[in-house]
Amino acid sequence: MEIITEKREDRQLLMLTHLSQLLDYITGIGGLIVPLIIWATQKENVLEMDEQGKQIINFRISIFIYAILSVPLIFLFGLGFLVLAVVGIVAFVFPIINAIKANNGESTSYPLSIKFF
Repeated sequence: MEIITEKREDRQLLMLTHLSQLLDYITGIGGLIVPLIIWATQKENVLEMDEQGKQIINFRISIFIYAILSVPLIFLFGLGFLVLAVVGIVAFVFPIINAIKANNGESTSYPLSIKFF
């Protein structure tokens, strides 16, 4: 026997999930772990959490890959520094933009995100 529960709308939790990515600037790895835990525990209970959680995790993994790929570019005329700066700005700005969108009930998207999930 399967129990069917209705998903609730929780815009504040969606907003906090997007903003939790900024924990990277405080803890180093919290910006991946905290959204992953929130997504894994709440995707069945909160409306749009599964979709937005996947977007967040895909974005975090993509940002990590771009940062790793920019390290060899540092030795090539210092291009890696420019790439790292752009990655840092994108990783800071887009979680804030998408947190505002999620709180307003609008659809969210992350640029340059590779789809893993």
